Amino acid sequence: MINLARIMVAPNGARRSKADHPALPVTIAETVETASQCFEAGAGAIHTHVRDCNGDHILDAGLYRELVAQLAVTVPDMAVQITTEAVGRYNAQEQRRVVRDVMPKAVSVALREMLPDDSEKQAAREFYHWAKEADIAVQHILYEADEVADLFAQVREGVVPQGNLQLLFVLGRYAKDQQSEVSDMDPFLSALALQDDAAQDLQWGLCAFGRYETDCLTQAIRRGGNARIGFENNFMNSDGLIAADNAERVRELKRLVG
Repeated sequence: MINLARIMVAPNGARRSKADHPALPVTIAETVETASQCFEAGAGAIHTHVRDCNGDHILDAGLYRELVAQLAVTVPDMAVQITTEAVGRYNAQEQRRVVRDVMPKAVSVALREMLPDDSEKQAAREFYHWAKEADIAVQHILYEADEVADLFAQVREGVVPQGNLQLLFVLGRYAKDQQSEVSDMDPFLSALALQDDAAQDLQWGLCAFGRYETDCLTQAIRRGGNARIGFENNFMNSDGLIAADNAERVRELKRLVG
């Protein structure tokens, strides 16, 4: 199972388009070029989304396989993570299917989307244990501090396998003018500290929104976590000016954390 880099770039996400920023990558070729620039800037991993012919978010195994293959040629030393993000379009079964069809080395999966209720528990158990056997690194996306306890409850129940847990805390929401604050990570870390299981091979990271994204990510790294940065969440540098591209966002963070 791969370990994710201290700095991961999330260059496009599911919601934004070139109307939001002309340098936001939409096509596979644009995403590969952005990955190359961001790797040179200091990002060791990339969180990938693919888009359909209309530029809309899609969970498409063929497009993912094409993207992963091209990234392997262009930036072979960069870790690649695909997403299963639903964005209101996909159910848990469809999310699991795309992972099985792509067989990526790493994937992000929101706990609340994979386990919306108890009816999905057995299917989720089979998926998580299959992923571990297949050596696929599953990063558990947590949107609320309460979900930390929920995740570890699933670990204790055996739904989520023990060991090598990777968590991503989301500080805020995909909403207009969302501004995350450094203090937003405190409830997540407090909840994590309550879990005895947390000492076992655990990696955590976070993403944040708005002008204070850099501050949040810098503090996360200083506290022992990883950072996910890029146009999926924020276009602004810490001075409030719009970044020219994703690589500029990576360079700013890299400069601050070394």
